[in-house]
Formats: sequence, C-alpha cells, structure tokens
Amino acid sequence: MHIPENYLSPATCITMFAAMAPVWYVSAKKVKVQIEEKKETIPQLGIGASLAFLIMMFNVPVPGGTTAHAVGSALLAILLGPWAACLAVTLALVVQAFLFGDGGILCIGANAFNMAFVLPFVGYGVFLLCKKIFKKGGDKIGAFAGGYLGIVCAAACCGIELGLQPLLFHTASGHPLYCPYPLRIAVPAMVGVHLIVGLLEGTISVAVYSYIKKIAPQTIYNAHDYQAVSNNAKSVWRKAFYWIIGIALVLTPLGLLASAPAWGEWDAQGVKANLQRYHLPSIVPKAMQHGNSYHALFDGYAIPGMNGHFTQALGYILCGVTAIIIFMLVSKILTALLSKDNSADK
Repeated sequence: MHIPENYLSPATCITMFAAMAPVWYVSAKKVKVQIEEKKETIPQLGIGASLAFLIMMFNVPVPGGTTAHAVGSALLAILLGPWAACLAVTLALVVQAFLFGDGGILCIGANAFNMAFVLPFVGYGVFLLCKKIFKKGGDKIGAFAGGYLGIVCAAACCGIELGLQPLLFHTASGHPLYCPYPLRIAVPAMVGVHLIVGLLEGTISVAVYSYIKKIAPQTIYNAHDYQAVSNNAKSVWRKAFYWIIGIALVLTPLGLLASAPAWGEWDAQGVKANLQRYHLPSIVPKAMQHGNSYHALFDGYAIPGMNGHFTQALGYILCGVTAIIIFMLVSKILTALLSKDNSADK
C-alpha cells in the first residue's frame, strides 16, 4: 500500500499533503493533552512506531503473484488512541520513505492519509461500535473487525488515488503520465488483495489487544473501567511490548520469502508487463521513465554488500534495529523537551 514515487502527479501529492496537514496538527494538539494526562504516552509513541514498522516488513504472498502486508494502525488506535496512532504511523512512514525507499517521499501525504488516518480512525470507530453492539466480547470482535475493515477502507482509498491518475493526468493522445491503471482496475485490485490481508491485520489486532488487556488493562486508551495507570502496570506494558517487538524483529526475515513486489509498486519494467496483463497499451508513463529518482541509503531494506541469503536476512534485521533506534531517540528527545517546558512553566 506504499505508493512509490512517480505514481501520483505532483498536484495529487500536494493535495494529499494539504489534506493531512490539519490532521497532523489536530493529532499533535490532542496528543499533547494526552501526554499531560499520561506521561507514558511519549514512550508509547516510540514503541507504537516500532511495532507498526516491523509489522509492515512482513510481506505475505497473495493471489495474482503479488505481495502485501499488514500495518498495525488499528491496533495502535485501540491501545494508544487514534490521534497518537496517526503520529506513530506517520513517523514510521517517514523513516521508511527516507531511509529505506519504501513509499515515495512526495507521496508521504497520500500514504499517511491511507495508513495513518483512514486505517486507524476507521478501525477505532468499528472497535467502539462493536463494543456497543455486542455485550459480551464486543471489544475483541471490534479489535478484529476494526483491523479488517480499516485496512480494506485504506486500500480502497489507495486504489482511488491511483485510479484517478490516468483519468486526470494524460497526454493529448490520452496516454497516462503517471499511474496507468484506471479506477476499474486499481480499486478492485487493491481492495481484493486487502480483503485477504485484512484477516492478518484483524488477527494481529485482536491477539495483541487481548494480551495487553489481560496483563495491563489500565494502559489501554480510554480504559474508563480501570483506575489510574500504576507504575507496575506501565512496567508490565513496556516489558510486554519489548518482548513483542523483539520476537517480531527476529522473525522479520520471513518477509523476504515473499519477494514479489506489492500491487502498484512495480518498477518501469514491471509496469509494462502488467499493462499487457490488463490489456492496456504497453506504454510506460513518462514520469516512470524520467521522473523523480531517490535512492535511499538502505533501499529495499537491504544493506550494501550483504547479498547472501544469511547476510541478507541479517541485514533485514539490522534495518529493523536501525528504525527502532530512531524511534526511541525521537521518544527520548520529546521527553527531554517536555521536561524542559514543564521546568520553564514552574
């Protein structure tokens, strides 16, 4: 679901960034209030970004010869709140784009709209709705349904963004300038893939939510049924997530087993091959031939020189470690800045 560079027009990228700007602003305001009430929110943001990042490294094969991945946004919305989830997933997407070349830099607004806005807010809304409808086990039903429907809705939005490109941006002769797949192809393809991946998203959401509810229910966002979070509960929450992140980190090389690119994330050669598959004119859009080209330091989650199967797997793990260190550093910096502000106020 990471839209690459040159798939969206500059006008679309600007529009999507402008659409996300007020969401990021409100999220920052909401999370600031949340931090004042719960100081542990800051480290939770770093942990949440780490978890989402690792979940997105697990590519799984899907019908049609492509791959896809879960995101974890709905889970973070349930545990940390949708506004905090928005910021955590956005941070993960920025690091992915700049350091690992996963998703276009100009497309950060669009990718954030889909995975850091639509997915967590739809997921959290479904979670709350299920809690009201089902008297027993509604929260667990909601965790699964929220994850499932959240990622499907996000995929639909992604399909619309891609499918509008040939309709709005084309040459005088009608050849697409950017993504060449129209709505009738892009939307069903994206939604169809994520109707399957949604099962994984829902399963991850309900499994981790159920575990956290069992060991530290007070730490869950808006847990009105419980008292204020104790230091012991905070410690249990952190230890649990350190274990979850550690296990996910060790298992990340499994994502290398699905080597095919995700739908709509092909290079120029892959685009041409799929144009033929969909019986479209085999003309690669000019933007994909001569557009922006950004080479990330660890492009494709690969460390230069580590090409063997074992070393490639080790490199994949090291990329995950690098991202986690970045998220933890951001968390530490935010903590220090907040402490400084509080000291100044006193």
